[in-house]
Amino acid sequence: MSSAVNKNAATNATRLLWAGFMSILAAGVGFAIRGGIFDNWKSAFSFTDSQLGAIGGAGFSGFCFGIIIGGILCDKIGYGKLIAAAFVLHVMSAVVTFGASTPENAYNLLYWGMFLFALANGCLESVANPLIATLFPEKRTHYLNILHASWPAGLILGGVLGWVLDDRLKVDWKIQLSLYLIPTVLYGVMFFGQRFPKSEASQRGLKLGDMFKDVGMLGGLVVCFLLSMFFGDVLKPLLGNENQARWVGYAMGLVLLVGVGLMTNFSRGSLLLFILFIAHALVGSVELGTDGWIQNITGNILSSEQGKFLFVFTSALMFALRFCADFIEKKIGLSPIGILLVCSILACLGLHLTSDIKTFSGALIALSVYGVGKTFFWPTMLAVTSDRFPRTGAIAISIMGGIGMMSAGLIGSPGLGYSKDRFSGEALKISNPATFDSLKNEQPSKFLFFKDAFGLDGKKLGAAQEKLTNARAGTVDGVAAMATLTSDEKGLVEASIQGDRQTLVADSFIPATMAGIYLILMVYFMAIGGYKAVKIDDDAEKKS
Repeated sequence: MSSAVNKNAATNATRLLWAGFMSILAAGVGFAIRGGIFDNWKSAFSFTDSQLGAIGGAGFSGFCFGIIIGGILCDKIGYGKLIAAAFVLHVMSAVVTFGASTPENAYNLLYWGMFLFALANGCLESVANPLIATLFPEKRTHYLNILHASWPAGLILGGVLGWVLDDRLKVDWKIQLSLYLIPTVLYGVMFFGQRFPKSEASQRGLKLGDMFKDVGMLGGLVVCFLLSMFFGDVLKPLLGNENQARWVGYAMGLVLLVGVGLMTNFSRGSLLLFILFIAHALVGSVELGTDGWIQNITGNILSSEQGKFLFVFTSALMFALRFCADFIEKKIGLSPIGILLVCSILACLGLHLTSDIKTFSGALIALSVYGVGKTFFWPTMLAVTSDRFPRTGAIAISIMGGIGMMSAGLIGSPGLGYSKDRFSGEALKISNPATFDSLKNEQPSKFLFFKDAFGLDGKKLGAAQEKLTNARAGTVDGVAAMATLTSDEKGLVEASIQGDRQTLVADSFIPATMAGIYLILMVYFMAIGGYKAVKIDDDAEKKS
């Protein structure tokens, strides 16, 4: 009987692992297809790159709400109900997004459609992460990396579909985006009827306030600040005043922070967890923020088709490597913090190399370095948090996922969109000062406390790029293809490329900062006897 029970438990754990894999794959497919149709939206609805960045950002922001709320509720209401809610939200997202038809209604519908999509993804990940951490406590880094190999798998599928349907067959963007509903149905079927375990903290009967104590005021400060930014953005069109909206957002964030304080008796929280939250905010910005733009950037520097191929290539590299985390940890001897340090250095180097690409072969090398660098960031950060803070149950890793996605949505994606507008506009102003006013976008791009910047006219740039693409199709000589453009068109295209190159250089400062944080953490763990996973009753966990 015992053998049969163990076999059934193993079968159940395996099915839950692959059901979680399929749920994150659905998110990856939708993310990749969306990134490939940014140019369609820009041309159809006359969006600026900052507006596209904001829409892309909504595809992250909603995730924060889904994963944080889901992480708090998962052991209370059950995983099955959260999965059902995610399924409904995925379908609602499609309905709202497909309503976009005119420049007047497109921005709001695409923004909220992406928000609902992200909300569904957050609910699913609030289930998948603690589920796998609980099912495989001895190999969390390994199995969380396998779980999150589904993300690049989804990027590969979405990227290939985008290449074939968009570049080759010119299929309507709504049909392309609807394809993420296929893995949505599959994860619903795979999760149906399964038994779900509870986290170690839940099994011990810890109350919600006890689970939140390690997060405390320090951890709450990080997430509440990001939430205040989100509220400020949402309230901006309602209040009609940017400064008012920002301060109302800060006030709402402060109220939430006080709520965290009341829940935890104003516990300070763990300084280590606070640092991990800051690091993961940077992870979200550089990994997901960059992923949302990278095929657009490399496609602009080289060609749209090559950009999509490179995106699929780096995603395939990432997919394969995420099955190797156990080998790297056990055979090579790198601790999870060591893996993160090496990856941040490679990511910084890879972005610098990518900023200077001139050929397809050079791009393969540069993006390989970047691809290896970004591979282990997200799942390994989740594993470290789960290893060191078991008392938090599903809460800490859910908040961490929410911080990463919120940062990508509010800082990474819009920041890269702003950078593209700013650097390309500055490049055009230097090269064609006489025509700058007639070729710039009418709306300025805004981002945080940076000065307003004027990017390039989206319609004029799109027309010039389409003309260049058609010319390239008729010749193998890139110089001859550029010669078919007028002086203004050539100026737009060249300024756009220069802006993309400078954007990648600016982006590389994020993993450089992460490398400094991970180096400090490595020294810290060496000082306390080395990195190790702890249990709720361990003194090491209480002191961390």
